[in-house]
Amino acid sequence: MPGAMTLAEIARRLGGRVAGDPTIRVHQVGSLENARPGDISFLSSRRFKARLATTQASAVILSQEFEDLTPLPRIVCEAPYLYFARVSQLFNPLTMQAAGVHPGAVLGEGVTLGEAVSIGAGCIIGDGVSIGEGTCLYPRVVVYPRCFIGKRTIVHSGAVIGADGFGIARDASGWVKIPQIGGVRIGDDVEIGANTTIDRGAIDDTVIEEGVKLDNQIQIGHNVRVGAHTAMAGCVAVAGSADIGRDCTIGAAAVILGHLQIVDGVHVSAGTVISRSVRQPGTYTGMFPFDDNESWARNTALVRHLAELADRVRELERKENAK
Repeated sequence: MPGAMTLAEIARRLGGRVAGDPTIRVHQVGSLENARPGDISFLSSRRFKARLATTQASAVILSQEFEDLTPLPRIVCEAPYLYFARVSQLFNPLTMQAAGVHPGAVLGEGVTLGEAVSIGAGCIIGDGVSIGEGTCLYPRVVVYPRCFIGKRTIVHSGAVIGADGFGIARDASGWVKIPQIGGVRIGDDVEIGANTTIDRGAIDDTVIEEGVKLDNQIQIGHNVRVGAHTAMAGCVAVAGSADIGRDCTIGAAAVILGHLQIVDGVHVSAGTVISRSVRQPGTYTGMFPFDDNESWARNTALVRHLAELADRVRELERKENAK
């Protein structure tokens, strides 16, 4: 781990303005509630300001809006959470497994590996797969044949890339499987979480563009496109042929139905079901708030009758206007 740094040294590297003693030395990051002397913490929201009064941190990162809330030495910046992330990287450099192919990995025919690729134990790489330089596959990743992974991408354990999409057609006797002949194309600087699955395309490729960040246990259906620098939290499900724009954020356990288009700059709240295309940037929320079970059941019963109540109101308005 790197040695301690003064606030002045951190500001010289990362920018920001030091308020208070610039010679204070810190050696690690910590949360406001659990930081110890020698740690630097951050405040990014007013709702956590009470924790600022009791923190044991030696210094904090905050915005100019909150600068006067504490006498502690502090770094003042425009985006405290982003600044915290960069400070954390100073003290905790990102590490990956060593470059090379583990003896316990299995590579198919015609696999192409760039320089400094790392493939962990138990990985299975299918025929004709291409993996760009500096990419890291942690243990037990499976990449099906004819998939492409770009440079500097991280794929965590248990991820499956290129399994068949859910392509079936009904006939009189049952279901007929549609061969999934597309592939998966993953851009540079992507991160794919543990046990996430990305299905191959039915005809054309499923595409994950550069800089996309996918959390754990996400399902990406066949022929989906995820635009550059979009981020998805855990347990998101994206059905086949959905087209998601750039710079979007998708909250945990959100569901995006198939064949929909979401433009750039859309932010979907956790637990929201997107059932129609989103044509304008912005934040979209579709959650039914939780409550104690008795209240929830009563409110849900009322919601089921909203259309009926609306019809009755319109009828009353019609009669009133006819007088």
